[in-house]
Amino acid sequence: MRVWRAMGVLGVTAGLLLSGLTGTASAAQTPADQQKCAPSATTPLRQFRASWISTVVNIDWPSKTGLSAAQQQAELIGWLDDAVRQHHNAVILQVRPTADAFWPSKVEPWSQYLTGTQGGDPGYDPLAFVVAEAHKRNLELHAWFNPYRLSMGTDINALIPTHPARLHPDWVVTYGGKLYYNPGIPAARKLVEDAIMDAVSRYDIDGVHFDDYFYPYPVAGQTFDDAATFAQYADGYTDLQAWRRHNIDLLIHELTEKMHAIKPWIKFGISPFAVWRNKATDPEGTDTTAGVQTYDDLAADTRKWVREEWIDYIVPQVYWAGGFAPADYNKIVPWWADQVRGTHVHLYIGEATYKVGTSTQSPDWSDPQELSDHLAFDSAIPEVKGNIYFSAKDVRADRLGATTLLNNTWYTKPALIPAMPALDSRPPLPAHAVHASRTANGVQLKWSRTSNDTTSYAIYRRDLLGTDHCPDNDARNLIATIRATGPTQSYTDPTGTPGKPYLYTVTALDRLANQSLAIPTVSLR
Repeated sequence: MRVWRAMGVLGVTAGLLLSGLTGTASAAQTPADQQKCAPSATTPLRQFRASWISTVVNIDWPSKTGLSAAQQQAELIGWLDDAVRQHHNAVILQVRPTADAFWPSKVEPWSQYLTGTQGGDPGYDPLAFVVAEAHKRNLELHAWFNPYRLSMGTDINALIPTHPARLHPDWVVTYGGKLYYNPGIPAARKLVEDAIMDAVSRYDIDGVHFDDYFYPYPVAGQTFDDAATFAQYADGYTDLQAWRRHNIDLLIHELTEKMHAIKPWIKFGISPFAVWRNKATDPEGTDTTAGVQTYDDLAADTRKWVREEWIDYIVPQVYWAGGFAPADYNKIVPWWADQVRGTHVHLYIGEATYKVGTSTQSPDWSDPQELSDHLAFDSAIPEVKGNIYFSAKDVRADRLGATTLLNNTWYTKPALIPAMPALDSRPPLPAHAVHASRTANGVQLKWSRTSNDTTSYAIYRRDLLGTDHCPDNDARNLIATIRATGPTQSYTDPTGTPGKPYLYTVTALDRLANQSLAIPTVSLR
């Protein structure tokens, strides 16, 4: 039965329900109603939720080298299905761990972590596969690149002869038991950008993601040997550390310009070590005594990238417990909230799932409640728009039951991706001709697509005869999000009580999660 017919039957009840669909409280609501309609902290409508799927040395995927294409694909689907079960809405997959590629790159060789041999063709295109499978499940796919790390060993001859580093050994620095491209050499920086842009231009990825590796973490007693490069490419700088920060700034700024020039919707996110500077080093830093500071030790001025709005989201790796004195989660997160406030940059928090039940750093990691406590803390800070967990295998391990506890407390409902109006704020046109009917399998909704820029739909459900007249400003009524598949669409709700009347609403969303007006329909039979 279509909604306009149902309104005549149910009159005021349905009318009151529909008054909330625009997201504003009804004028008929009492103060008690308005209090009841306050958004729930545990079921936010929009929240970024993801895990990192790490491929370097086969941490998460593939589980080992040399698996068949079918085995690799089955494992990858398993990670995506984990995300769906947990009401995550994105995955962060490492696709360039060591100056190599998980796609047939025009710049760099196939990764050794696929077949066991660098340059070995796995028999399919992993990046194309994961983009398609993620989108089928309505998950965003953020491709994770490590910019400068070349090898987890020091033998340059272990790289295949056609590797760019073999052709340009003068670009390579050995440090801390690994090989790196020298960030101070403009041609090396261009190669890194070209490798990333090859994936950006050819694949329908939703985001480009960096972790915390820029200049390498300090190793006691060793020097990153770039003195000759500094002399050659100083570009007016007289201070080595300032010049190094300039080199990384160029990488970040040039990449964001190149990416957004060809795909304005693509998101650029960085997940740095969470301490920019300690307060003892800089009064504007965090109240921490961390042994590493990104500004000083990694040549990464992460705060500048936020202030300049060169990135779209930042995910500080706040890999410490609340109350841990040297680096307190409850002090670091508010500091980052202060940094993003007033900018368009989203703040998501990186969570150390790998420490649960394993770390002796502080006793809190033996408490299954610790991660849930982090989300409770974050829920009171409006600037925190989501969390990402390291890494996927640790999320799956569910040590101490911490993942289950977190999911049962905070992820009981789906959530929309937070919108990024700085990239695009125009919602798609609403769905057309939404219709509900009872079937043997539940209530089937059908509708038609109106906008070509619609990429997904959100489906909400209320008890038509209930007392919920609240706007959809949280996810209490959100039952599903699904990918747009064509001009016509359907969804079957298997969870409704047979014979119970429901008010369903469907909204269209574009690839930046801008949401259309809600179009309602009623199921009466």
